[in-house]
Amino acid sequence: MSKLRVPVSDQDHKTGNTKAKIVMVEYGDYQCPHCGYAHPLIKRLLKQFGQEILFIFRNFPLQEMHPQAMISAQSAEAADKQQKFWEMHDTIYENQDILSVNSLLDFAKQIDLDLEKFSKDWKTKGVITKIESDFDGGIRSGVNGTPTFFINGNRLETYDASYESLAHAIKVLQ
Repeated sequence: MSKLRVPVSDQDHKTGNTKAKIVMVEYGDYQCPHCGYAHPLIKRLLKQFGQEILFIFRNFPLQEMHPQAMISAQSAEAADKQQKFWEMHDTIYENQDILSVNSLLDFAKQIDLDLEKFSKDWKTKGVITKIESDFDGGIRSGVNGTPTFFINGNRLETYDASYESLAHAIKVLQ
């Protein structure tokens, strides 16, 4: 069983209860159809388990297979500079079939980002370094595809693209 090699830190994007005893980390690619399918499952999981879970998202853009994955990750990270990571994250996944530079700029406009700042931020060394750091941490943790989930530091081997497999992994830890 693979272990999460990079501990959860303040650098991570988190939603849920920061004091929860169940911590789920996803390594995801914004253009990956499997990640797109998992996105509403994660939202449902967070709704069902509420305060019992902390969810972390880390970037793992598979650029050779998904040419818009990196620019999408850059957009989410740039949105984070304006405290709107999760809004951009959700918007990208909910519009995964139309990803392009223009659509990402439209998404930024839709979520009321300062477009001038956003246009500068998504190209900065800090944004690129954050994505590369997430990716490297995934490699060190044995990630070789997306989505890959870790629960309390252990890779979730039983995820079969069903809500039930995610919920079961949480329930056994309650």
